[in-house]
Amino acid sequence: MSRIQLVIFDLDGVITSTTNEHFKAWSLLFIKHFGIHLSSELESYTKGVSRLDSLHVLLEKSGIKLTDQTMIEKLANEKNLIYQELISEFDETNRFAGVMELLDYLKSKSVKIALGSASKNSSFLLKRINLANKFDYIVDPSGLKSKPDPAIFLDAMHQLKLNPDQCIGFEDAIAGVEAIKSAGILAIGIGNEKLANADYHFRSLKDIDYELLEKLIEG
Repeated sequence: MSRIQLVIFDLDGVITSTTNEHFKAWSLLFIKHFGIHLSSELESYTKGVSRLDSLHVLLEKSGIKLTDQTMIEKLANEKNLIYQELISEFDETNRFAGVMELLDYLKSKSVKIALGSASKNSSFLLKRINLANKFDYIVDPSGLKSKPDPAIFLDAMHQLKLNPDQCIGFEDAIAGVEAIKSAGILAIGIGNEKLANADYHFRSLKDIDYELLEKLIEG
């Protein structure tokens, strides 16, 4: 295995959490337009996927048939405005424990850091929690296929002119881990949920085994 040159992070559920804000935005949207209160059980279907894909799933699960693409895009954009308002008060206190330590450690090892999120709000959110300057590259998911397709991780790898065996990906969702593995990259799962396909798994970034990480980085 080559020396690791790049670590690619998912954002939501790994570095910070906006899960509640995302689903609250969807819930407010569906109440306003359809008079429907979304069940909390539907939240898992929106995790780690794009805004439009989330909307299609929620419409289907709610028994709503909507084929007007203009209306679909209007709803997705309105949801985003609600979401942006909800996260506008985010700051450094919304970072997960262990994030700064890990990013600083990677910098000390001369490892580049990229963000591979499906969210088009990722740059805005990184600025809100004061981490934007820690990242060498932020993937723009516009026009890229959603996870579990590997496109987001491949974009980061190709932009920095690296090969799969020079990269590590951090994810908290099954679709994200599948995307990392499909890109041929070593996957580290984060969170309470055991991610079957991940090569390694930790409950959070503060639980990272740095001895193991150093061995992985040095190849």
